[in-house]
Amino acid sequence: MEPLALTLGHSPDPDDAFMFYGLAKELIPTPGLRFEHILQDIQTLNERATRGELDISAVSIHAYAYVSDTYALLPSGASMGDGYGPMLVARQELTRDEVAKRRIAIPGTMTSAFLALQLWLNKPARELNLVIEPFDHIFAAVKSGRAEVGLIIHEGQLTYRNEGLVMCADLGQWWGQEQDGLPLPLGGNVIHKRHPPELRKRISDILTASIRFSLEHRAEAVAHSLQWARDMGRDLADQFVGMYVNHWTLDYGEKGRESIRRFLAAGQHSRFLPLAPKLEFVV
Repeated sequence: MEPLALTLGHSPDPDDAFMFYGLAKELIPTPGLRFEHILQDIQTLNERATRGELDISAVSIHAYAYVSDTYALLPSGASMGDGYGPMLVARQELTRDEVAKRRIAIPGTMTSAFLALQLWLNKPARELNLVIEPFDHIFAAVKSGRAEVGLIIHEGQLTYRNEGLVMCADLGQWWGQEQDGLPLPLGGNVIHKRHPPELRKRISDILTASIRFSLEHRAEAVAHSLQWARDMGRDLADQFVGMYVNHWTLDYGEKGRESIRRFLAAGQHSRFLPLAPKLEFVV
């Protein structure tokens, strides 16, 4: 019998590459299943999730508010900013009020970074001067003057100084201060609800096994991830991976789930989100 083919969308980034190392290299068993890895930026994956196109996908937690009727959250695969997270950078230091008045380059309106920005500024998108750029073009947008402030995600959080920029705010740090030390929920893995619960559980166990394999074979998994490490050597890539693939990634735990509830509820309370989704985790 032919194995069941499943599409698996994730970002072309060191942390996702690290997470799925065991799966991509067929180093863990996947009986009866075959995974087709689709590498696209998170905004594209968010948009595809709204159309229900992929079987399994990384999505922004912000985007889950729009796809909760179609997808369930997998218990593993989280990216959580534990005292750190998306940053606002500029050519000179700016206050919160100054940032609100400047032209801001963002990596997409469905990213968790953008919802965090709206919550930090307490302003809806329509009141902000926004420039939407691919996440790896944010630095160029700020340096060229297309934008005055950049909202950076991924490895830019570690490399912005190399670009001659300064940090105006760390939104993950701000969220933790506001929310009793809870991490800022940024991304997660979801699975399409068209699959029956028993299959969702099998797939969930395989993805968790891939993450655990990478954590137990860290050197090899980091080496694999380097091909997606833009402007980073091995040490910096290893540092970045450690920020976003850790105990939160193996399982959200109650603190992680509570942080997601608060994040989406805050967005709904401020009317930045159209609904307050019921969280549905594969168990």
